[in-house]
Parts: sequence; structure tokens; C-alpha cells
Amino acid sequence: MSLATVRTRRLTLAVATVTVLALGATACGGTTKNDTDKKSGSAVTGKADANAETKKGLKIAFLPKQVNNPYFTIADTAGKKAVEELGSTYQEVGTSSGTDTSGQVSYVNTLTQQQVNAIAVSAQDPGALCTALKQAMKNGVSVVTYDSDTKTDCRQVFVSQASAEDLGRTQVQQLAKQIGGKGEIAILSAAQTATNQNTWIDFMKEELKKPEYKDIKLVKVAYGDDDAQKSFQQTQGLLQEYPDLKGIISPTTVGIKAAAQYLSGSKYKGKVKLTGLGTPNDMRAYVKNGTVDAFELWDPNKLGELAARTAVALQSGQITGAEGQTFKAGGMGTYTIGKDGVVSLGKPTVFDAKNIDQYKF
Repeated sequence: MSLATVRTRRLTLAVATVTVLALGATACGGTTKNDTDKKSGSAVTGKADANAETKKGLKIAFLPKQVNNPYFTIADTAGKKAVEELGSTYQEVGTSSGTDTSGQVSYVNTLTQQQVNAIAVSAQDPGALCTALKQAMKNGVSVVTYDSDTKTDCRQVFVSQASAEDLGRTQVQQLAKQIGGKGEIAILSAAQTATNQNTWIDFMKEELKKPEYKDIKLVKVAYGDDDAQKSFQQTQGLLQEYPDLKGIISPTTVGIKAAAQYLSGSKYKGKVKLTGLGTPNDMRAYVKNGTVDAFELWDPNKLGELAARTAVALQSGQITGAEGQTFKAGGMGTYTIGKDGVVSLGKPTVFDAKNIDQYKF
């Protein structure tokens, strides 16, 4: 073995040793906004540069839970506007059913094959999309979830409508106030597997454990699958099964509208209180005719826009999804990525007869 060869091998060993030590120091030192993204399956490597130039000519795809859902139409239209404003190309794909998880998986696989740069997806199921999304990330596709999350290692950033805890607890607080703090209540949810719905419901149950709700009893969680007819029928079924029901929480825009439609034409109008998450345009008539006192929601326009801007920021290398990173979202301001790669849009807005006409979405 030559002297040159020995020196080369010693140098290689030294570099490897320094590299291992550096990686060990990073693992012990916590996450900073400059850390390399280490999420399983992620194609993102290197450090984030908040001042990196925004890339143009990207292909950004939106995959909502349900393409014909008015709520997602609003959100995705805003996403389209933001994508095009940033100089990139937008497309929306998806199923017409709010429960077709296999259809969502197929769309992710197709988008990956089409070599889109980023996917913004509202997951119908917390785990069903994971394999497909991880493969997408390995292929260099940035993955953002919005409205409904998947597992944390199956995407880079989740754009949350608001704090899940805030949303769950405030809906209980709204209904408790409306029914005078006592009586039987029910929840009319969307799909039984919907990540966001189940997270909010868990916080609702936690809120109901507080002493001030000792006279309120949650009798049932029903599922309308984000289908208007089924949600209407589930509302009817709840009132037949529980004739003493005092209130319903429906944390889904399709569900609350269907429930309001049923209550509005029944003997329960004004007697059984209804709250939850709805859009002002859907609920305006029911607030004005006395069926609904108050409900809440975030602005889906802003949710869609933030999802789009987050996707572009990921592809531009301005963020990787690590906690503490910040990025500019145009006129929306600067956002900070929180724990588990979550970006929160902000506090929900409560709509009632006094303010509902101020909102047009």
C-alpha cells in the first residue's frame, strides 16, 4: 500500500468521524429553523432559507376531500388565485364522495406520476394516504395537508384552520350557552374516519368533562359522511331516537346546513339548538329565520390561499416543515411553523344575526 493511499484513507476516516459527531450534536440539540428536515419519506434535504427566491413555473395540485363540496370550492378557488399570482400552474383533482379514500390514493399516485411539484391535500383518512404521500415526497413532491391532516410523517406541513383545541371546545361552549347549560346533546359529524372531525370531537368530549357541563349529556355521535341527504336523515333519526334532545353540534359545513334544513321545516325549529361549523352563505337564511342562533368557522378563502403559499414556500426551499421556521404568505403576513409541522390560520369567527351579513362566502 502506498503512502498516498494511507493518507487518503486516513483523511476519509477523519471526515466520516467529523460527520458522525456533527449529526450526533444536531440530534441532541433540538430543532431550529435552519435544521435539515428529517421527516420519513421526505425528499427535502438541506437547510431552509427564508430569503430564498420564490420559484415560478411550478405545478401545484389541490386534492380536496370532495370536489363538489361548496366549502372546498371556496378554499380551492382561493388556492388557485394564489398559485397563479405566484407565477405557477394550478390544478384541482378529486372524488365526488367524501369517503372515497381509495380514490384519493389513486389521485396522489397519478399526480406523482405526472411529476407535479406540490400537492395540497385534505385527507379523508389519517393513514390511508401515507404510503402514496411518502412515495410522492421521495419523488421530490412537496406535500401540504389542509383542513384535514394525515399522520405527521406523511406530509411536511399541515395548514390548520385554527387550533384544533379551540375549535372543539368553543363549539361546546356555544351550544352550552344556547341550551342554558343542561340537557341531552348529539354530534352530527362527517365521515367516521375524518381526522379533523375526530380530533375536534375528542376536544369536545374533554370540554364536556368540566364541572360546568355536569348537566349536559352527550347521547350520540352520528355520521352523515358529508352527504346532504344522509346528514338530513341522520338529523331526523337523532330527534326520533332522542325526543328530549336539546341541541346538536355539527362540525361540518354539509352537516350543519342539512341539519338546519331539517329543523327549519319541523316542530323542533327554535326548540332544538344547532351550532357547529358552517359558511355564512349556507347558514344566512337559517340564522335569519330563527333556526340557528350562532355558529362558527374560519375563512375558507384564507385557508386555501395559505395552503397554496405554503406549498410554494416548500418547493422554493424557504421552509422544510421544521418547527420554528417562518415564511411570508403575501398579504396574509408572516407565519411560523409550530410543533409537528402545523401552521395555524388563526382564531375562528362566530357568526350570528348581528354580523352574518358582513360576510360573503
